[in-house]
Order: sequence, then C-alpha cells, then structure tokens
Amino acid sequence: MAEAALRAGRCLCGAARFAARPATGEVDVCHCGMCRRWAGGVFMAAACDDVALADEAAFGVYRSSEYGERLFCRTCGSSLIWRMQDGSSAHVAVSAFDDPAGFVFAKEIFIDDKPAFYDFANDTRRLTAAEFMAEMEKRQEAGHG
Repeated sequence: MAEAALRAGRCLCGAARFAARPATGEVDVCHCGMCRRWAGGVFMAAACDDVALADEAAFGVYRSSEYGERLFCRTCGSSLIWRMQDGSSAHVAVSAFDDPAGFVFAKEIFIDDKPAFYDFANDTRRLTAAEFMAEMEKRQEAGHG
C-alpha cells in the first residue's frame, strides 16, 4: 500500500499552520461532551502520522484529561488537533485541511454521549465510550498508539 500524501492545513485566520499524513483516510466523529464543548459540535477528525506544526508558538495546548490534549490557534481559537500527551496518536480536524477531499466518514465514538437532537445518515461503525476506551487500551498494549 502506498504511503498517504502529506496534507497541509490551517486554522481560520491562517496563523496556526500544520502538515500531517492521514493514517487511513477515514474520518471519525467524536460525540463526547469534551469534544462537543471544544469544537462547538462534534469533532470530525482523521488519525494522522507525521504531524508537524509550522510555528509551535501559534498553537495553544489544553490538557483536557490525564492522557489527551487539544491544540488550537492562539489567535482565532480554531479547534485543530487532539493528541495523546505521550505523542502516540494524533487526530486532526478534517475541515482544517486545505484539501479535505478523499476522506470517508467511517466511525462514531462515544455514541452513548450523543445528544438526541441530531443523527448522521451515514452507515458508520458506532462505539460507546466503554467500547472505544477498551479499543484504545488494546492498541496501547500492542504499541500502536
């Protein structure tokens, strides 16, 4: 399988720029309360490798849990990247890529936290919070971030 191309992205104002290599081309949607508050709605993201920040000073970092942190633009506040504090995994907001073409909506996580006022029509894999956390633990044990 060919390695995915490096994609450029940025925040709303353009101050926080990055490049990242999508790991699979799949989009995951997180319904957890933290993501909904942070992003003003669901967080639609792609797991990415080789995430490089053009100017680290342009990014704010908020440690939202004992394992995760959220990166945002210090100027305009755009929600951009969720990553593990240990650097083992990063998920980039798909809409922040300059060209989001080619992504496929594949999975919804924390489906048990989803408010009743919206639903997606796409046929996706749906994981509860417990199912997602168990999957994450297995990946960490296997050394796959």
